[in-house]
Amino acid sequence: MPVEVKICGLSTPETVDAALDAGADLVGFVFFPKSPRNVTLEQAATLAARARGKARIVTLVVDADDALLEAIAAEVRPDLIQAHGSETPERIAQIAQLTAKPVIKAIRVKDDADIDAAADYSTVASLILYDAKAPETLGNALPGGNGHAFDWGLLEGGKRPAFMLAGGLTPENVAEAIRVTGAPVVDVSSGVESAPGIKDIDLIRKFIEAAKSAR
Repeated sequence: MPVEVKICGLSTPETVDAALDAGADLVGFVFFPKSPRNVTLEQAATLAARARGKARIVTLVVDADDALLEAIAAEVRPDLIQAHGSETPERIAQIAQLTAKPVIKAIRVKDDADIDAAADYSTVASLILYDAKAPETLGNALPGGNGHAFDWGLLEGGKRPAFMLAGGLTPENVAEAIRVTGAPVVDVSSGVESAPGIKDIDLIRKFIEAAKSAR
């Protein structure tokens, strides 16, 4: 089966259309004010309408409160919620119940212990996303979208529940990442940008082509 691709952090009609035209399976919209990819409810609802029925819509949140989650569910109507903060398994279950949407839980990875921690979410998250833990030298790094990869060998050969792979992926390395990890879904944000928060239409196309031809 071809690998599925999620283009995350989209914020303009042009880049949403580019992702759809290139064959993206999922499109992601970020709700995190500190991110250069942050969008408002109104922006996300408008962009989601362009993608509805063509790709699955994902809304990324970071330790969001109930009010924001309810507003996202009502106004954006995503297919999935992506929890990219320090949410506990109990909170993931609450998010799924509150929004009536399946939840992707992001696990930030540096070593084997981080991979093992994903097991705590196996009964409440519909999908695990393995992302890179930002180096301590970055200081006030974002929860994701920092352009750093983790050691893909940590996922090599293991039988994992359904998962997505993120962290430092680019058009140049995504095929190798898929080969090593066997990832069925890959997720990119900064790897298809010309500057933080600015998606590059040509890089989106190249990334999707590389991922889809990897298997």
